[in-house]
Amino acid sequence: MKNITATLLAALVLGAGFSQSLQAAETYSIDATHSSVNFKIKHLGISWVNGSFKDYEGTVTFDPETPANSKISVSVDVTSVYTGSEDRDAHIQDDEYFNSAEWEKMTFESKKVEKTGDDTYKVTGDFTLRDVTKEITIEVTDLGGATGRQGEKRRGGETSFIIKRSDYGMEGGAPLVGDEVHISLAFSAVEEG
Repeated sequence: MKNITATLLAALVLGAGFSQSLQAAETYSIDATHSSVNFKIKHLGISWVNGSFKDYEGTVTFDPETPANSKISVSVDVTSVYTGSEDRDAHIQDDEYFNSAEWEKMTFESKKVEKTGDDTYKVTGDFTLRDVTKEITIEVTDLGGATGRQGEKRRGGETSFIIKRSDYGMEGGAPLVGDEVHISLAFSAVEEG
């Protein structure tokens, strides 16, 4: 009887652990109304032009127990850029900048996630702009979870990184317009399902 009880108990414990590991990864959809994609770039080397994008979407799969199972995917519609000047916003759709007539999206798809601190992760993935893809590594901070007003489960995070626009064939306005673009993403995401 002892052996049967011990075997059943071990099976329950192992089964519970297996069940938890299966449920550890959670997938969230980025809520654009509570998130932001911003950038800044030097003008004449003496000031910053700030901008943002209004239309974007993405998913975050987060597995705190096994970070390697985590993933981030973000797609931004470059035609939704806003810099505070309608003329400038229209101009940077031209072929020397975004060339949005051919490529409307810039994207990031993670390939590797590594935990670097209590709430920080090194995320390596492919950043694509103007149909040019480069592997980059960014630092993402997990801002934790919360329950929204409708009872939905949410998770927040943020990252900031720098790209060189010339790496992606975007050389319009140089050298008056800087090469380095500082990009930041802050998100609140809602659990799927």
